[in-house]
Amino acid sequence: MSDGTKDADRPGDGTRAVRAGLPEPVKHEPTLPGPVFAAHFHLPGEVTGPYLYGRDDNPTWTLLERAVGELEAPGREDAETLVFASGMAAISSVLFSQLRAGDAVVLPSDGYQVLPMVGAQLEAYGIEVRTAPTGGDAQLELLDGARLLWIESPSNPGLDVCDIRRLTEAAHARGALVAVDNTLATPLGQRPLELGADFSVASGTKQLTGHGDVLLGYVTGRDAEAMAAVRRWRKIVGAISGPMEAWLAHRSIATLQLRVDRQNATALAVAEALRQRPEISGLRYPGLPDDPSHKIAAQQMHRYGCVVSFTLPSRARAERFLAALRLVEDATSFGGVRSTAERRRRWGGDDVPEGFIRMSVGAEDHDDLVADVLRALDESAG
Repeated sequence: MSDGTKDADRPGDGTRAVRAGLPEPVKHEPTLPGPVFAAHFHLPGEVTGPYLYGRDDNPTWTLLERAVGELEAPGREDAETLVFASGMAAISSVLFSQLRAGDAVVLPSDGYQVLPMVGAQLEAYGIEVRTAPTGGDAQLELLDGARLLWIESPSNPGLDVCDIRRLTEAAHARGALVAVDNTLATPLGQRPLELGADFSVASGTKQLTGHGDVLLGYVTGRDAEAMAAVRRWRKIVGAISGPMEAWLAHRSIATLQLRVDRQNATALAVAEALRQRPEISGLRYPGLPDDPSHKIAAQQMHRYGCVVSFTLPSRARAERFLAALRLVEDATSFGGVRSTAERRRRWGGDDVPEGFIRMSVGAEDHDDLVADVLRALDESAG
């Protein structure tokens, strides 16, 4: 695994995160200007300039988009980033702006649980939807005649990893675009555009902002025409981020490297502790050397993420375990500084066992968190 900290031609991840998107310093001005609340801007004469109307652009978005772009596509002048109101707004913008009736799209069958709803809507618009699991690069078999390949790696919640470069090269050879959901990895864990993808899409609600208090999404792309269509879709739908949310997200990026490294290290410690427990089955964490996804993850990821998944013997045992935790909140979502866990089948959308747990490891001291998990396992046994 690359440590992601230093390349010959650019600063390390921590330096880039702390300084990402900051404007040139101006005497007596803040280093990160506050949010700009504006529905309209002064616009005398010709309709030109960067800021015309609040649904189209905002100075606070501009700085955040620059920051995300510097992390997702460092050094790439051909890349553009657009922020959205949520991760699903960002996902929808790519799928619905690039696909037309008669096109075919390849989606993961084991991806985020809202994707089947998106697939049903695409089919209602006359688009053929093909699905295959993430593991084993199974989507390769469905690429002929496809317009777009959608990859989610690592997958949520199963944590399977596919060979993004291999899939991207195969898709491009067939004339298809490639989008990668990079939410679980973050741009410090994986950079899809460097692996050949056309779009990197993510929910900034998760680890990018990291505090469980902001809904946000973004798309980074390297094709000007394709990104113009994404921008047009954002204008049509109006799925825009509020300036306060954008400012909070930018502020949070400064600590991204600190949070990611702490959470990744603790996630590995939790996974190593869980592997010693006989009641645990189906343990997945790409950072474990014996994980089925480790080999390919080590080739394309700089960090393995903060999410660990595993299965307890029954629904009742899983619910007792969650109730016994003291440092882990029973909540959905992931990536925050406070650890969360949930029984995923309660939502009904994931094809996982009743006792399947998705745990998002936070920034607590790893000894405390591991002890809490092991204690909850002991207490839930009876």
